[in-house]
Amino acid sequence: MRNILKITAFIVLQVLVGVSPVLAQQFGRNKVQYDRFEFRSFQTPHFEFYFYPEAKDAVADASRMGERWYRRHSRTFLRDFHERKPIIFYANDADFQQTNVIGGHIGQGTGGVTESLKERVVMPLTGIYEETDHVLGHELVHSFQYDIGLSRGDSSRFALQLLPLWLVEGMAEYLSVGREDAHTAMWMRDAALRDDLPTIEDMTRSNKYFPYRYGQAYLAYIGGKYGDAAVTNLFKLGGRVGVDSAFVYTIGITADSLSVEWAQAIQEAYLPLMESRTHPDSAGTAILSEELSGGALNLSPSVSPDGQYIAYLSERDIFNINLFIADAATGETIRKLQSTNTNPHFDNIRFISSAGSWSPDGKQFAFVTFVQGDNEISIWDLDSGAIERRISVGGVSALSNPAWSPDGRSIAFSGIDGGISDLYIYDIESQQARQITSDRFADLQPAWSPDGRTIAVVTDRGPGGTNFETLEYADTRISLIDLESGTHSTLRPFVNGKHINPQFSPNGQSLYFVSDQDGFSDIYRYDLREEATYRVTNLKTGVSGITALSPTMSVASQNGRVVYSVFYDGGYSVFGLEEDEAMGNLVESSVPSQASILPPQSAANEGLVENYLDDPLTGLPEPRTTVEKIYDSRLRLDYVAPPSIGVSVGGYYGGGASGGVGFYFSDMLGNRNLAVVAQANGTFRDIGGMVQYMNRGRRFNYGGLVAHIPYLYGIPRQGFNQFGQFVVQDLRQRIYLDQVRGIGSYPFSTTRRLEVFGGFTRYGFDIQAYTYTYTPFGIQRERRNADKCSNLTPEERQTVWACEPDGFYYFDAGLAYVGDFSNFGFTSPSQGGRYRLEVVPRFGTDNFVSVLVDYRRYFFYEPVTFAVRGMLAGNFGGDQDQIFSREYLYYPYHRGFVRGYNYGSFDFAEECQDITCSVFARLYGTRTAMASAEIRLPLFGTEALGLFNFPYLPLELVGFVDAGMAWNQGDDPLKMLKFEQDTVERVPVVSVGPSARFNLLGYIIFEIYYAYPFQRPDKGAHFGFQLLPGW
Repeated sequence: MRNILKITAFIVLQVLVGVSPVLAQQFGRNKVQYDRFEFRSFQTPHFEFYFYPEAKDAVADASRMGERWYRRHSRTFLRDFHERKPIIFYANDADFQQTNVIGGHIGQGTGGVTESLKERVVMPLTGIYEETDHVLGHELVHSFQYDIGLSRGDSSRFALQLLPLWLVEGMAEYLSVGREDAHTAMWMRDAALRDDLPTIEDMTRSNKYFPYRYGQAYLAYIGGKYGDAAVTNLFKLGGRVGVDSAFVYTIGITADSLSVEWAQAIQEAYLPLMESRTHPDSAGTAILSEELSGGALNLSPSVSPDGQYIAYLSERDIFNINLFIADAATGETIRKLQSTNTNPHFDNIRFISSAGSWSPDGKQFAFVTFVQGDNEISIWDLDSGAIERRISVGGVSALSNPAWSPDGRSIAFSGIDGGISDLYIYDIESQQARQITSDRFADLQPAWSPDGRTIAVVTDRGPGGTNFETLEYADTRISLIDLESGTHSTLRPFVNGKHINPQFSPNGQSLYFVSDQDGFSDIYRYDLREEATYRVTNLKTGVSGITALSPTMSVASQNGRVVYSVFYDGGYSVFGLEEDEAMGNLVESSVPSQASILPPQSAANEGLVENYLDDPLTGLPEPRTTVEKIYDSRLRLDYVAPPSIGVSVGGYYGGGASGGVGFYFSDMLGNRNLAVVAQANGTFRDIGGMVQYMNRGRRFNYGGLVAHIPYLYGIPRQGFNQFGQFVVQDLRQRIYLDQVRGIGSYPFSTTRRLEVFGGFTRYGFDIQAYTYTYTPFGIQRERRNADKCSNLTPEERQTVWACEPDGFYYFDAGLAYVGDFSNFGFTSPSQGGRYRLEVVPRFGTDNFVSVLVDYRRYFFYEPVTFAVRGMLAGNFGGDQDQIFSREYLYYPYHRGFVRGYNYGSFDFAEECQDITCSVFARLYGTRTAMASAEIRLPLFGTEALGLFNFPYLPLELVGFVDAGMAWNQGDDPLKMLKFEQDTVERVPVVSVGPSARFNLLGYIIFEIYYAYPFQRPDKGAHFGFQLLPGW
């Protein structure tokens, strides 16, 4: 029994050493707080707005938008807030990506977020008032949805988490945009053209269909035919009885019947309008498409001055958007920018709202990047492939659409300062920027005239422009700015629709632009002398980027070649027209079209949603002076983990308690987090808890924890005593883990950081025996406590049933340099690399220095990943008999595990040939080295990452080779480097085999492997299992 206790304690203790509470993570990218935002707040009747001084003026206007949206949505939902909801604004998207309100990384495609813990809306100002208003209206729909789903008395009956995304997001889009939306209509025309209109079931079960667009289209149909009240009732009932039943209760028909109705309405509305138009695949000379170049997203095309090359952005690398240079005639890739994963100059390329620009000589290319929490203009030298220059503008954190002047001396760009966009010109020689405009109107997508005297910009300025008093927004138009006089002249060929993406012809006599004046987004040419407009394209879908305002067209400054992106088949392809092909046909007049209206078109300008969108004054408060407050950083309760409680008094085991509860706190900005957890499982001795704190408010993140955690396990045995009485004995051993730890982390970028950590750790022990003897007079219960081993002589230790080991402890202080530029697939990293260099001195029961060098690389050749890893872990100066001084090759959750040598797979009676069990003992030592290689093939996944499109249970097939070696201080590892199988010496252990990794519901990754361990020939190949992502 004493040996069983020792073995069991040894195994449990190894587990605890590996999983004791820590604050650091081995790997992972960094979310960096580059800037220090001094937040303040003010209140309106229904919201509390958080901002920092830079964005004060724009947020004051946004607060009026918020109150107007509250009036609109409260009427729609027939609901009022009982307390103010927090809305947190950042001055631009570069600042927004640093927020701690939302955990994890925020991509460029995220315009705003509404979270459930404090029901906070957090979003950036966009620089365009109409777009900021739209995003805010969208997010406040989610506020009402959460208010319904999480309110007291409702949340237990309302299954918000089970509602499909198309309903939740589509509803937010419909209630904030309405049914007149040329961009969503373009998506529906594309689906109708391909006969790929989804049913309700398709959207609910598949991620193929973008929930914002298709959800908006479906709900516009429901609102138009059955009334806008049906939209909110569908949500309210769907959370209680399920969406399928809610359709019947709300509109009287099934989801299947509605799907048929909707598809028929889409076809009847759009197919006739497309009959006389050009099919997207005949939009011009095809240059880039999924079939031609391998990427479904071919965005922001920019043609070189001589028309020979195209710079464009694409996801063809799968894991990120990158910049490519292609031959404009063949689409063949000429050059690719170094991956943003490994490029030390920037974190990401701005791709949704920005295109790049060629230098006049065609030798350099300017584009916008995210760097250290701001935007910069990077100058890429195409001959050397290097980033030659980086341009930042003080006080202007967000930049877009750089445009090189014809003389090559200046670069114009749109910049956002304080949430407001303006036009700037940067002088390359003096390295100074000059602000050209300074007002609340938008200034986007600058383009130089060939003589360099005029810049065309997209704006909402001019006659009939945006009214900032009533917050009535004008369609975008083009403004021609004379740089010498500073005068603005407005160019608005059409009464309706957007006018974006201006580009001058080589002779400066024409201006190309993109407009959706008739509901179709097409290219037009405006003759500046004749003041006449000509239609260049006439597509069934549209000339478009990711959003309605994304840049999508470019004109070669020397030969007038036009290149542009076309939306088709759910992706974006690039086409080209020669100058003589792009002259276009004269447009006599602008006639409003039904093409921008989502069916049913008979319901246009009717209903609650359309009425409030046409009424800017109702609910809009007057501008007023606000009372600002310094940000209150107090911690407030986010949630309580569902408690479970059980108590026992008396009985065989005495008094006891079981259950647990956790309290989680944070401040409003999410910068400071506190977790308090208590748990019990057994007697009162088994009550433990942990308090953990983390502060991420500054670039240097720090935190700490205090923990007391008891781990209880028992070993039962039974038999008869010398009197023939049946005896049951329950041996219980507890290991107490007590920790006080701290950590600090300083990120150099999103991929590199320095960690410092340290603290005190102690392991204590407690052993008890509960004996139950069954006698004729009842059950006799006896409890005994084991003596301390240190209080017994060696001879006494051999005779007692058990003894408690002395506790042991250590102080440690470590330093680690961590890099992670990997891209994770479904079950393991698929591209990039990781490394960790760590040194940790430890002092206490044993004194030693732990060193770790761990390097991993992943080479992706679609669809296969070749992964290699090398690791050295050593504890120098310690006692090899101490558990803390050891490294292990046989424990699945230790850093050096070699598959096929899991301790659980050993039959010690069969495999041990000597008293020390050398075949097992060679798997641990004070130092280990480990190498591994894998070939990873995603079998089930998505279309982009998987041989079969089955994202519900992602599966990765793996072929692996593992090798490891353990040795102790004084051993010569070089003499051990020999491949022998039938030996018990310390030699490298090697295994090979296949494995399969599964991702279960996005939460659990587990691996089943079949390993052949060469140094265990008697064992042979066998199965194993571990709950871990791939390394």
